[in-house]
Amino acid sequence: MLATVSRHFAETARWTGLEKPDPRVLEAMRCIPRDRFVPTDRRAAAWEDRPLEIGSGQTISQPFVVALLAQLCDCVQGTRVLEIGTGCGYQAAVLAALGAEVWSIELEPELAREAASRLAGLRDLEGEPLRFHLRTGDGSRGWPEAAPFARIVATAAPVVLPPPWLAQLAAPGRLVAPLGPVGDTQMLTVVDKDEDGRLEQSRVLSVRFVPLRH
Repeated sequence: MLATVSRHFAETARWTGLEKPDPRVLEAMRCIPRDRFVPTDRRAAAWEDRPLEIGSGQTISQPFVVALLAQLCDCVQGTRVLEIGTGCGYQAAVLAALGAEVWSIELEPELAREAASRLAGLRDLEGEPLRFHLRTGDGSRGWPEAAPFARIVATAAPVVLPPPWLAQLAAPGRLVAPLGPVGDTQMLTVVDKDEDGRLEQSRVLSVRFVPLRH
């Protein structure tokens, strides 16, 4: 799986500017068992580089996309990350394995409960327990009482960025999210906020995520 992820980085480098994955990202993915985050009847396909259905109309993202989001987040030990759309918990696990402390919001109560169970007991690259906080609710509102966040990453696509996300992004900080209409491809977008609160937006790659729901 990791070899395929590396190949996809090379193939998409002309758009992303990233010729290869960060070794720390690959190591984080190596220490997080993806088969733990997929339904039992799909575990035979867990190590394939493609998205898989996880129930409630949601998916676990393609490993290449998980790696790309993690690399764009550029987390270090202690980075405060808000994730919109916990899903099965795999993206949160990879970010936490890199040392981030993750606050993650999921709309579907059943998925949130299952994610908490799957994340329990996992450890980061330093051998420490993963640091995460889970909430069931509307991700478009963010998590105001825990803000600001150095990173915000969305695994569900809004048509436009919800204002609470930008308000809860630290200065400096970075937001990574797919933007685009329901039922169509979206554009993976990075928004950087500088120390003075100015925003700079860049387009990275065409992607297809589930839509952000309220």
